[in-house]
Amino acid sequence: MPIKHPNLKLSRMTDAIPAWTGEIAPDDLYEICRQVRDGGGRLVALWGSDARQRGFMLHVVLVNETGMVCLNVLLSADQPAYPDISRIFPAANRMQRAAYDLLGICAQDGHDHCKWLRHGVWQGFPLRKDFDAAASRIDEQDNYPFVQVEGQGVHEIPVGPVHAGIIEPGHFRFSVIGERVLRLEERLGYTHKGIEKRFESMSLQQGAALAGRVSGDSTVAYAWAYAMAAESVAGVTPPGRALWLRALLLERERVANHLGDLGYLGNDVALSFGFAQFWMLKEQVLRNNAALFGHRYLMDRIVPGGVTVSLDAGGKRIIEEECAMLEREVNILRGIYEEHAGVQDRFIGSGRVEPKLAAQLGLCGMAGRASAQAWDARVQFATAPYDKLDVRMATYRNGDVAARVIVRFDELFESLRLQREILTNLIHEEDAPALLEKLPANGFGIGMVEGWRGEVMVAIHTDAEGKLTRVHPHDPSWQNWPLLEHAIIDNIVPDFPLINKSFNLSYTGQDL
Repeated sequence: MPIKHPNLKLSRMTDAIPAWTGEIAPDDLYEICRQVRDGGGRLVALWGSDARQRGFMLHVVLVNETGMVCLNVLLSADQPAYPDISRIFPAANRMQRAAYDLLGICAQDGHDHCKWLRHGVWQGFPLRKDFDAAASRIDEQDNYPFVQVEGQGVHEIPVGPVHAGIIEPGHFRFSVIGERVLRLEERLGYTHKGIEKRFESMSLQQGAALAGRVSGDSTVAYAWAYAMAAESVAGVTPPGRALWLRALLLERERVANHLGDLGYLGNDVALSFGFAQFWMLKEQVLRNNAALFGHRYLMDRIVPGGVTVSLDAGGKRIIEEECAMLEREVNILRGIYEEHAGVQDRFIGSGRVEPKLAAQLGLCGMAGRASAQAWDARVQFATAPYDKLDVRMATYRNGDVAARVIVRFDELFESLRLQREILTNLIHEEDAPALLEKLPANGFGIGMVEGWRGEVMVAIHTDAEGKLTRVHPHDPSWQNWPLLEHAIIDNIVPDFPLINKSFNLSYTGQDL
């Protein structure tokens, strides 16, 4: 990765993706981040770790068209602080707040110090190695400083955190005049689950199961990213057949989620026919998953070192028939959506995120590609077997609900094509690989996979005994939730469910 700085020396991390790592001092962080941004790069993730005798460490993963770099910033044990980089990468704001809540490492001169992953205040910082949970007391006082918009005719509409649907909690504070939205402020992180702390007591294989449950609709992406990180630490490459099967599962996960969302988007504009039809198709995909791979949502099918499933000739025929059926049915439904005047009236122009704003705030994944952000890890950093598949990236410029629907349709059809190509490469059965049980001491590895929502990253740190000492899973929703606050501005309140669903972001993925 071409970053030129006199105090930065990079070493290659893995052959799976073009990734480097290097240690820097806090004073160098801001300038390096600025250089990456000015060169068209983006922030992927930010988290902290307790480096024990050395103090604390801040980890910042940046990416540009040539690769990915993880900056490891050594912080003082007494005053663990670093320069605020949210002025360069606005998406860093919430990550920095979470890092402070969990580890007490502070972004100097940061403008936003609102709590993120907690609502009361516990004594101490739970990701520090000396944290005593039994002695910690919770102060339930909660005085979150929502921004108040004032003026004649302005009023607030609070929504959540408990919703009518069976979904994760999240609070949305609308400032409106009439039905027009002037401002939206989100408050998330209501169900902090202690996922990162839980990893510390797990074996490598137990951690794989937990990684696949960070955000259940992206279980394949998380499990693969976790396995990729572990394999990077261990310096091993899974068998070729296992990699082809991983890609097959990932594309099936993409298809199932796009089918479900296209149904929901129809439902949100009163086209219940679309909801029923797309969900019947999704149900068939899930049933085939259960029959062929033992789980409707494909949990625990990918593990460090390989996969736990196979596919015979009969299974290939089922998937080929499914692909033909979906291609036929979805083509018909796409025509109905595109020719339905009421649907298009609600889709076109709603929740627009212009390409310039998308680039500035770091919009990524499917939603980013609908706003002309041509980033897809399957293309830029094509790991095996995607380096042999020539993925056709779907992009659009309008950045509205209609654009996000178009990208979903395009990606769905591309995933059907990719599944067929993958099946042709599953020719013979290889010897079963020896699955990884333990990692080398003092290791560090990163895996990144393009999930259906966007790029999923998992970082693994091991201690002197090779045990998991820190695992950080990162969901693309960290970057994309703030864009929803901008997408709703000047739209009407009744369009919020539609705009929200067109992004379909994960609450749990950024509520670790």
